[in-house]
Amino acid sequence: MYTLLSGLYKYMFQKDEYCVLILGLDNAGKTTFLEQTKTKFSKNYKGMNLSKITTTVGLNIGTIDVGKARLMFWDLGGQEELQSLWDKYYAESHGVIYVIDSTDEERLSESKEAFGECHTATLHSVMWMYLCLKQPLKDRFTNCLSVPDIKTAFSDSAPKIGKRDCLVQPCTALTGDGVNEGIEWMVKCVVRNIHRPPRQKDIT
Repeated sequence: MYTLLSGLYKYMFQKDEYCVLILGLDNAGKTTFLEQTKTKFSKNYKGMNLSKITTTVGLNIGTIDVGKARLMFWDLGGQEELQSLWDKYYAESHGVIYVIDSTDEERLSESKEAFGECHTATLHSVMWMYLCLKQPLKDRFTNCLSVPDIKTAFSDSAPKIGKRDCLVQPCTALTGDGVNEGIEWMVKCVVRNIHRPPRQKDIT
């Protein structure tokens, strides 16, 4: 009887919570992506003025509900001196969204280096998504890298990803193009990942 009541309580009053890190260099568009995500998936969230978002120093937190799953995002500052703090969040994470600025070819090697530092044993079973931001701007910026360009640039990282689920998702955070597809993919992956069980949180 206790097991039945406990299961009923969890079904009615609790959600499975998954923690997703948003990593990448400073000014790549991480916070803008998070704001668009909260706006699209939270009915009563009005959102920040996207044109007034500044560089994150420390941490931004956002939460959305998708069905019975709750995603808690940790948007971490991408400055070089803050990247050493990323690993403090690895053990509790279920997924990682690594943001790449498609219009910033000059910092692509720097982004690859930061990405390489992320791959530790603590993240061996975590789902990964490369988020290629500012893609539709390629008609306005001649230096915008295409998704194939970025895949090629990061191809030597494939052994670090291994056989786990991984997606390269084109996106424009300012307009929201590609946000839904990326989030829905992440939800499916973290829910079915038996190696990183969710945390139980009461529905509020």
